[in-house]
Amino acid sequence: MAGSNSFDVTTGVDMMEVQNAVDQATKEIAQRYDFKGLKVELALDAKAKTLTLSAPDDHRLNALWDVVQSKMVKRKVPLKNLKPGKIEAAAGSTSRQVVAIQDGLTAEQAKEVVRTLKDAKLKRVQASINAETVRVSGPDKDDLQGAITLLKQQDFGVELKFGNYRSS
Repeated sequence: MAGSNSFDVTTGVDMMEVQNAVDQATKEIAQRYDFKGLKVELALDAKAKTLTLSAPDDHRLNALWDVVQSKMVKRKVPLKNLKPGKIEAAAGSTSRQVVAIQDGLTAEQAKEVVRTLKDAKLKRVQASINAETVRVSGPDKDDLQGAITLLKQQDFGVELKFGNYRSS
């Protein structure tokens, strides 16, 4: 029974669900009265993991962002993983905003997860950083459940996902 148990802590979004939410938002915008006749655009770049919103003014850009957020929530895309940039002036006196979609923990967030686990002084629980994930391991499953509970109580700026459970 001296085996080792482990799980991975990561974050991410399902890009197909993001695409579906963008498609739904585009359809709603085309039908909404307050957007009729206006040059409003919503573009998803799946490779760069960015979403670009453009509208005639800041007020309509905020309304567009509200529509996108509501569709993301319905598709169960975590809003914490959407990082809106600053609203910029674009060509033709329009406003543009680029929203970054975070898929994977940044190095700083991974360090913060490890630091949180070490500061809690959980006995027999080790954490190591593997690229965009943090591997948490220990001999006792109860200790690992305690680690998950602790991490869920913290705010790391993204929605954490726990997976890849292994027992050996």
